[in-house]
Amino acid sequence: MPFCFLSSPLHFRSNPRTLATVMTARAHVLINGIVQGVGFRYFVYNHAINLDLTGFVKNLPSGQVELEAEGDTSLVGEFIKQISIGPRSSHITDVKVDWIKCTNINSGFQVW
Repeated sequence: MPFCFLSSPLHFRSNPRTLATVMTARAHVLINGIVQGVGFRYFVYNHAINLDLTGFVKNLPSGQVELEAEGDTSLVGEFIKQISIGPRSSHITDVKVDWIKCTNINSGFQVW
């Protein structure tokens, strides 16, 4: 992931739990394969909650699953690794990740 001071998707924020500054990132992800009707969105939701990420996951009419996840940069990276494997009932053929601007909106993680 490239780092650029003016237009980077990485942001710094204070973590109230540790009083440390952490880098945050937001990823937009499109997942192709057998990912609908197999519990994939709830698999994503559980991993996002466990890593304290915010964002959403939803099915698309095209058969893809779309999601955005925001949080600590290293945790977002770990999250993408986890969801790229998927639950046993899924079969993932492609994962496209775009790094986008952080929203810093802490609204939990939504399943649509």
